[in-house]
Amino acid sequence: MIDSWRFIVVYLLLAAAGLYVSLHKDIMVPANIPLRDFPTRNGEWRQLSRGEFSEDILNVLKPTDYLSAQYVNPLGDKVNLYIGYHGGGKRGGEIHSPKHCLPGGGWYKLSEQIVPLKVEGKDLSAVQAVYQKGGEKEIFIYWFRAKGDETITSEIGLKLAQIRSSVTSRRRDATFIRISAIAGEDERSKQVAIVKFIQDFYPLFQKFLPS
Repeated sequence: MIDSWRFIVVYLLLAAAGLYVSLHKDIMVPANIPLRDFPTRNGEWRQLSRGEFSEDILNVLKPTDYLSAQYVNPLGDKVNLYIGYHGGGKRGGEIHSPKHCLPGGGWYKLSEQIVPLKVEGKDLSAVQAVYQKGGEKEIFIYWFRAKGDETITSEIGLKLAQIRSSVTSRRRDATFIRISAIAGEDERSKQVAIVKFIQDFYPLFQKFLPS
């Protein structure tokens, strides 16, 4: 009799799970503001260029919206900004891990660490990594965003946040934000410039991207 009840309970749980999966559909969440409207000037920073990806690259990345641009400050510090927004929903593409994309593009990782970020009075974290390709060395600071999480520093953390959000609010929208600069021999000054850029632009990230 007990075995029969166990079978019934397991069957009901499996049936409930199957029903949930068949009926559950994540919604598509657009960016608050299209990234094409991202400012070309902000504080001491001005935009030097804005890139457009080829169809081949877009078919791989599959962002709902994206921004690839270079900015410079009066000191001549140039930084590259990439924002890849993925709105979720049935046709939403997944974020590609930079740990796979950069080596796939010929970059070799020299170092990686989690670094603190102080922005708008908040203590946040990001990934800081240095990669080299041929004679060129570049420093990257990046993080992921998902509903309820402003900065996520791992792919596993991103997946868990998306699962939680999908269950609670039918949302799987997420963002990858990466800022980089050619490092040369002076990594420290480039790291300082990138952090200053993040502090100056963080309110815009909050304004353009869903929270």
